[in-house]
Amino acid sequence: MRRPKREIEEEHENHERWLISYADMITVLMALFIVLFAMSQVDDTKYQELRDSLRTGFGQSGAMMHEKSSVLDASGSVTLNDVVPQDELEAMTPEEIQLVDRALQRSKQLEQQQAAAQVAREVNRLEEVLKRLTKALRARGLADDVRASIDDRGLVVSLVSQHVVFHANLATLTDRGRRVLNTLSPVLRDLPDALQIDGHTNQVPVRPKYYQTDWDLSAARAITVLRHLNEAGKIPNSRLSATAYGMERPLLPPKRAGSQRINKRVDIVVLSSLPPESRELLAKYGFDATGIPTKES
Repeated sequence: MRRPKREIEEEHENHERWLISYADMITVLMALFIVLFAMSQVDDTKYQELRDSLRTGFGQSGAMMHEKSSVLDASGSVTLNDVVPQDELEAMTPEEIQLVDRALQRSKQLEQQQAAAQVAREVNRLEEVLKRLTKALRARGLADDVRASIDDRGLVVSLVSQHVVFHANLATLTDRGRRVLNTLSPVLRDLPDALQIDGHTNQVPVRPKYYQTDWDLSAARAITVLRHLNEAGKIPNSRLSATAYGMERPLLPPKRAGSQRINKRVDIVVLSSLPPESRELLAKYGFDATGIPTKES
C-alpha cells in the first residue's frame, strides 16, 4: 500500500526584513552626527596648548596662528633652542645636545662654503670679462684710459682719462671717448649681465657752466655714454640704465694730487646676478680701482 506523499510546505516569506537594514542605517547616522557634534566643540585650553607648542617649535614665532611676525624672526645664526622644542631640549642628554649643536654648526659652515665658492666663481668670470676688455683696449692703445674694480655690484669699468671723459662743463664725448666705447661695446654686448652707467663729476666747488648742478652734469654724461652703447654699440635697451652721483662718490681722495681728473669719470658697471647676501662678499674676493687684489691670502 502506497504511503501518501508529504506535501512540501512553502517557506513563509518575511516582509519585515527591511527593518533590520533601516535600523542599521539609523545607528550609523546617529554615530556620524555624534562624531560631528564632538568635532565642533573646540577646547580652548587644548587649542592654546597646541598653539604654544607650535610657537616653541618654530623659535617663538607667532606667524603660525594668525600673528604678524614671521616664522624666521631671527636671521643669521641659528641656535639649538630655535629648532628644538623646549620640552624635547630638556629631555636630551648633554651628549645629544652637543651632537645636534655640531650638526647645526656644520650645516651653517657648509652654506657659507657654498656661498664663498659661488662668489669665487663669479669673481673668476668677471676677471675673464676684464681680460677680454683689456686685451681689446691694448690692441688699440687705449688701456690707460680705463680703470677697473670689483665691488658688491660687480665689475666696474671706469673711464678716467681726461681724453675720454668729457671736457670741462660738457657732456659730449670726445673722439677718443667714442673710440674707447666702440672698443668696449663688442665685449659688453656678448654678456648676459645688465649694465649700469654711472656719471660722476669732480669735487671742485664750482657750478657747471651749462648745467644747474653737478647732478645734472653727471646725469647728462651718463646718458651720453648709455646712448652711445645702445645706438652705436647695439647693446639692447633692456640691459641699460643710468645713474647720477654728482661729486658724492670720488674714486680717489679729493685732496690727492691729480685726483680731480680721475674722479671726473663715467663708470660702466657689469651688474652681477648673485643674490644680495652673496654680492656682499664680492669686494673681498676682487680688487680695487688701483688693481690691487683685496682677497685675503
